[in-house]
Amino acid sequence: MPAIEAIDLKRCYRVHKKEKGVLGSIQSLFQRKYKVVKAVAGVSFAINKGELVGFIGPNGAGKTTVLKCLSGLLCPDAGKIEVLGFNPWQRRPEFLKQISLVMGQKNQLWWDLPPMETFLLNKEIYEIPDRDFDETLDALIELLELKEIVDVQVRKLSLGQRMKCELAACLLHSPRVLFLDEPTIGLDVVMQKKIRDFIRRYNQEYQATILLTSHNMSDVKKLCQRVIIIDKGQLIFDGPFQEITQRFVDEKIIKLVFSQKIDPKKLHQLGQLRKYNFPQAILTVKKGEVKNAAASLLKNFPVEDLDIEEPPIETVVRKIFTNKASDE
Repeated sequence: MPAIEAIDLKRCYRVHKKEKGVLGSIQSLFQRKYKVVKAVAGVSFAINKGELVGFIGPNGAGKTTVLKCLSGLLCPDAGKIEVLGFNPWQRRPEFLKQISLVMGQKNQLWWDLPPMETFLLNKEIYEIPDRDFDETLDALIELLELKEIVDVQVRKLSLGQRMKCELAACLLHSPRVLFLDEPTIGLDVVMQKKIRDFIRRYNQEYQATILLTSHNMSDVKKLCQRVIIIDKGQLIFDGPFQEITQRFVDEKIIKLVFSQKIDPKKLHQLGQLRKYNFPQAILTVKKGEVKNAAASLLKNFPVEDLDIEEPPIETVVRKIFTNKASDE
C-alpha cells in the first residue's frame, strides 16, 4: 500500500471580486461578487514508503494546497486522499504523530525563547517518552550541528540556523511522512547544501517518505529521482527526473572552444548561436541533428574542444510552463 495516495483530488477557493475604484469599494459593502478559483483540479498520484519525491510547479500551481490537503490542514472538495492509511482531514492523533509539515515561510519557534523551549513543548504535545526524546534530540543536534545554538534566543539566530532548528522541532517525534514546502528559501548556497544533505540522510536512515516542493531546482535535482510537476492545479508530469529533458526538450547544447577566430555567421548554418565570445561559443541544435552538426564543426572549424550537454533543468522547466501558458 502506498504511503501517500491522491485520487482525483480537487480543491477550489471562493475569492471576493471587487470592482475598481471607490464606487466599487462601496458597492462591495452591500453586494459582494465572488469567483471560484480551481487551486487543484483532479490530481492523482501515489508515493511509496521511503520515496523522496520532488513536487514542482510555478507560483499558484497548487503545490501548497496539495500539501495542506495531505497533512489535514485543508479538506478537499472532491476525490480521495490517504496518508499512511488515514484520511488526513479526520486529523486523528495517531495520524498526526506520524507526519510533519515544514513550511520555509512559516515558523513555530518562539521568537524570544531558545529553540530548546520549543523542543520541550513539542515533546509534551506529541507525548514523546523521555528516553526517545533524548535519543532523537541528540541525533538531530549532531546531524544539524545545533549544539552551540539550542540555548540561544531564536531572534539572535541567523535564518539558516532558525531553519535547522525548525527542522529539528518538526522531526522530534520521528515522523514517517514529511512534507517539505520550500525548506531552503532565502538561504545562502552553503546553508542550502547543509539542509539538502540533512534531508538526504534523514530519508536514508529513517526510511521516511518525503514530498519536497521547491523553486530551487538544485534541491530537486540533487535529492529526488522522481518528480511530479503540476501547473494550474493539473498534473502534467510524473516520472523519473531524467525523463523531463527527454520528454519536453528536442534540442541539445554544444559548447565550443576555438583555437582561431572564426566568422560566427557560419555557425548559424548548424544551429542557433546563443553566444560567441572568442574563443568560446554556445550553439543550440535539434537532437536529431546533433551528430551531423558535431561532425561538421570538427571538420570545418578550428575546434580545440567540444562538449555536448542537455539544457539546464531550470531552462527545461521554464520552457514547460511557458509553452503550456502559450498553448492556453
